[in-house]
Amino acid sequence: MKSIKIFLTMLVFIGGMTACNDQLDVQNPNNQTTYDFGNTESDLKEAIISCYNRIRLEGTFARVGYTLDAVRGDEVWNSSQQWYLEYDNLNSPGTIGIGDEWIWRDNYHVVNRTNFVLSKVDNVSMSEASYNQIAGQALFLRSLAYYELATYYQNVPLITDYASYSDINTMYAPNNTQDQVFDQIEADLTKAMQMLPSRDKGGEWAKGRVTSGAAAGYLARALMFRHKYSEAYTVLKDIIAGKYGHYELTADYGDNFREGSKYENNSESLFEVQFLDYGTGGTDEEWTPVNISSEATQGHAVESNYASQEMGSWGDLAASPWLYNLFKKENCTDGRLDPRLYWTLVTFESEYNTYTNLKTAAYPNGDPRCNTIYQKDITATPLSNTAQGGVSIAKFTNARNNIYSSITNGLHCGINLRLMRYSDVLLRAAECENELNGPTQTAIDYINTVRRRVALKDLKLSDFPSADALFEQIANVERPKEFGCENGRGIDLLRWGFFYDAGRLNQLIEHGYYKLDGKASTEELTAATATSSSYKYYYKGHEYFPIYQSTLNANPNLTGNSANKNEDNGPAFKAKWTIRPVVK
Repeated sequence: MKSIKIFLTMLVFIGGMTACNDQLDVQNPNNQTTYDFGNTESDLKEAIISCYNRIRLEGTFARVGYTLDAVRGDEVWNSSQQWYLEYDNLNSPGTIGIGDEWIWRDNYHVVNRTNFVLSKVDNVSMSEASYNQIAGQALFLRSLAYYELATYYQNVPLITDYASYSDINTMYAPNNTQDQVFDQIEADLTKAMQMLPSRDKGGEWAKGRVTSGAAAGYLARALMFRHKYSEAYTVLKDIIAGKYGHYELTADYGDNFREGSKYENNSESLFEVQFLDYGTGGTDEEWTPVNISSEATQGHAVESNYASQEMGSWGDLAASPWLYNLFKKENCTDGRLDPRLYWTLVTFESEYNTYTNLKTAAYPNGDPRCNTIYQKDITATPLSNTAQGGVSIAKFTNARNNIYSSITNGLHCGINLRLMRYSDVLLRAAECENELNGPTQTAIDYINTVRRRVALKDLKLSDFPSADALFEQIANVERPKEFGCENGRGIDLLRWGFFYDAGRLNQLIEHGYYKLDGKASTEELTAATATSSSYKYYYKGHEYFPIYQSTLNANPNLTGNSANKNEDNGPAFKAKWTIRPVVK
């Protein structure tokens, strides 16, 4: 009898425990895992937004992921002579975080999240339109990350399967060749271009998101990186014809660098990184990707590097005197300065007062948007760095926006970074036409469309007797004046092979001259008058950034790239493609 009582007691106890377990088996909606999240259309719409969040990190486009390509180019130099120095000089030893690690780390965050979305989307029931929108965005953003990785680090691991992260043998992936990475980029962008709606058909949904036009624009870029000019030209002509939505140049060049809904995501923008307008975000600055704060500022710190230290910035990066003098060589048809100078560099020009009653304005008729620099008139060009000197950069800063009274350092600037504009489509079309058919009126017309916006006189075909001559105009006049100090110039120098030809490398040295005299030097510098040149210290192979040594140590399957090994990429480049010679 006693045994029966014990047995019954145990049954009651077990039954009670089982019932409690059933009642307590509740999932915390705020603590979901990748296993139980992403299984509905609603989940995936949230997940794709989180992918956009990763392109707003410091190593993607909130600071160094954007500015390090500019300093790799010949339009920008390191005026602090500290932060960024090894990337300006192109000789990093591979042990410095800002370029060797952060860009790598943060772009692989984008890869990881987009791979997650793509691993889930095929198994979720939804309409074809929703599927195309979700998958198309993920494919583009993954391609954008790999485009950055391959053009910064050359040969990187290509991970396209989210399941790879669950096994240490596949998580520690080996290098893929740059060609293999670009093959994947082209394949993904081709799909995205076909799946995504145009900006016109996407309506309000498309504002700030990836569209078919963005995918087409980046596909053309990827194709041109490997000199596939015929294929790229087809895509570019389709963009111009409106196949992927209507694009046109803004009447005012400056509208591409202003903050606010009136200017951002405008008719010229194929794709831009979205940042909250100044003062509308939180107060927490998320310098690392692990700090996910609901009170994040959600701005960028490009201004902190570009703006004048006299006005309160960190004073790290300045514009090259070569770029300034390039603007000064050609005035508009009405005699005024090229307004792109005003929007690119912070200089005092007495000529401005000829057209307005405002000392710092470049536009006629007293445009009230162009009246002050940080609420002050200036009578001299402010210093980029108060110790070393240099001319500060205006783009994507408050210098020409006048929204707040002084520089606010950190992740606070709210101006969207336009990663690709329609003017790039036109100038790339001109380049492709020239590469395929030599100098033609068609190529000249594309260029003149961009020049007319800022009232420069038309180029004439008769002035360009050869494809080399027109290429020189595109590469070293039209593109630097239109895109000066923006992300992308360093990538152009890579694809053109300028590091692998003695004449071109000497040209880069001349473009890169700077003067450490504590002044905003704007004179044309020579070897005799310059303090030095960024490219004087260039090590072969360091046109790419080295893979961080700690990353190599952690992954036994990973090997260093040309920068880690100080290897010359010139012979391999010249075996595939030609480098156009310098034309004076």
